[in-house]
Amino acid sequence: MASNVSPADVIEALRPVQDPELHRSVVDLGMIRDVSVADSKVSLRVVLTVPGCPLRNEIQSRVDAAVTALDGVDSVEITWDSMSDAERAELRESLHGSPGETAGSQAAHGHAEGRSIPFAAPGNRTRVLLIASGKGGVGKSSVTTNLSIALAEAGRSVAVVDADVWGFSIPR
Repeated sequence: MASNVSPADVIEALRPVQDPELHRSVVDLGMIRDVSVADSKVSLRVVLTVPGCPLRNEIQSRVDAAVTALDGVDSVEITWDSMSDAERAELRESLHGSPGETAGSQAAHGHAEGRSIPFAAPGNRTRVLLIASGKGGVGKSSVTTNLSIALAEAGRSVAVVDADVWGFSIPR
């Protein structure tokens, strides 16, 4: 059965489909490429932001559902690819702007007004390391303690701040 669906129709059908992580249209993100229609079969290439994207199956089901919903489309063939470093950098800039253009361009507000960051001063040798996780019980305190001991044994001055919102676990 011949289909009246064009590649432009497929692109428009995919425009509302969002990347599950970036919450933007897969079309606007430049993830949909090489769309072709032969009879009732649509072929297209989906370019993932990173190789081995863990959300590939979710993206596949969303793309498949949107395309097969078109009248005259019986099947969808998806080939997979991933963005190059340059494409990813371009995407990052389009989503967030260039860090070099915006860094330090806004005045500090609130408590930070008029204050400098002492750790950022030229020549300052202080380094701040943060050990964090969104989950409890994964060994953050153990890593912090062991890292602190190793740095102290290497002759570094070390201080630990246990800033857990639910209460400290590293004793004084």
